[in-house]
Amino acid sequence: MKIKIISERSDDLINQLTNVWEASVRATHSFLSETSIQEIKTSLPKILQQIPNLIIAENEKPVAFMGISHQELEMLFVAPEFRGHGLGKQLINYGIKNFDVNKLTVNEQNPQAIGFYQHLGFKTYRRTETDDAGNPYPILYMKK
Repeated sequence: MKIKIISERSDDLINQLTNVWEASVRATHSFLSETSIQEIKTSLPKILQQIPNLIIAENEKPVAFMGISHQELEMLFVAPEFRGHGLGKQLINYGIKNFDVNKLTVNEQNPQAIGFYQHLGFKTYRRTETDDAGNPYPILYMKK
């Protein structure tokens, strides 16, 4: 598995990452409606183009990725067939080592992700009832 920072973000790569995102979300975000998934999916290419630091893990093609901005993990998605193999931990450790990642947000309705981040030493310091867009998805703010 190769981890690399992406500077050139071609349409093909963005499409591949969108596919990883969708498969990951469908496996882990059961609280999202189909409408919500499609709305986020529509805006994802722009988000992926704008995130300051985009890092992918690839095995011939992307199987996981994370986005980092100002020492904050903005996103981490792993294709379902690669979950549970330490890839998420590798990416987080890469982010900590190379970008000084020390905080993140996570949906409260995603207990597996919360447990994963807690296992890596992150602790909740704040909670909101809604996400950044005002949707009824409680968010936990975590830091190391």
